[in-house]
Amino acid sequence: MSERTLVRGVVVAHAGLAQALVDAVQRIADPDEDALQAVSNEGLGPDGIGQAILDRAGDGPVIVFSDLPTGSCGFAARKLCGERATYAMICGVNLPVLLDFVSHRDMPLGDLVARLIERAHRGISCLPTSSHSHVGRPVSRG
Repeated sequence: MSERTLVRGVVVAHAGLAQALVDAVQRIADPDEDALQAVSNEGLGPDGIGQAILDRAGDGPVIVFSDLPTGSCGFAARKLCGERATYAMICGVNLPVLLDFVSHRDMPLGDLVARLIERAHRGISCLPTSSHSHVGRPVSRG
């Protein structure tokens, strides 16, 4: 039986967001050190961002998690992922998705991406509370 290669994750985002997300995942889940890496766009153009992703990705399958589908981070990640068969891109990264990722890195890349997209949709919701009882109804300001 062959051992499956673990998928690595690279979070690419504006300013300090990528590092903050990676730090939160490390504190909550304590994954392997190489499971998730951060790339900031600070001081980098699209080519520099792409190179920074490559520097942190290593060999094997990679999911690049981008904060936005456009902008310098999204465009650099999209270009890079389009050139590599073992890379996938997920836009709109959030903490629930990254926590699920580090717990399921042993899945095949395509299956893992599908799982994470579904998790992203479930991770965004509005829970009713007494202070938000107006959610979904017009609010009178008078």
